[in-house]
Amino acid sequence: MSSDPLLQLLRRKARFTNQELADLLSLEPAMVAGLIAGWEADGTILGHHAVINPEAIGDTTVSAFIEVKVTPERGGGFDRLAMRIARFNQVVSCYLASGGYDLMVVVEGGDLREVARFVSEKLSSLDGVISTATHFRLKTYKENGFLFEREISSERLAVTP
Repeated sequence: MSSDPLLQLLRRKARFTNQELADLLSLEPAMVAGLIAGWEADGTILGHHAVINPEAIGDTTVSAFIEVKVTPERGGGFDRLAMRIARFNQVVSCYLASGGYDLMVVVEGGDLREVARFVSEKLSSLDGVISTATHFRLKTYKENGFLFEREISSERLAVTP
């Protein structure tokens, strides 16, 4: 995480007002506004978003984590193909990863078939893609630092012989 305290606060809660941020960091609100505007202009801050519990709003969107093995391009490595994959509308996130695969791609679709069609018709058919392994999200417990279940019962069942 960034060592800048203002960026750390914004990463945890983007809805702080400039006054609240200024008070927390002993800065002037105008200075906070200027820093944020500068970071938005130079691409340090790419956007602001809310973390929404899909179950609370009846969202039935299907999410999948796709491991992708690719052939690196001479002179370009993984970047060109990764950016091509990242531009698909179904792709929510795309990461270069270590381990048994090269890219971790997060996609969303209306149902399982839509995600499967994306993988088979678009992703797997790209030149340079060697293989894919798709893992569907079944339940979210924590996302971007936010727990989805407020209370988890720690009550244990009695064991009887």
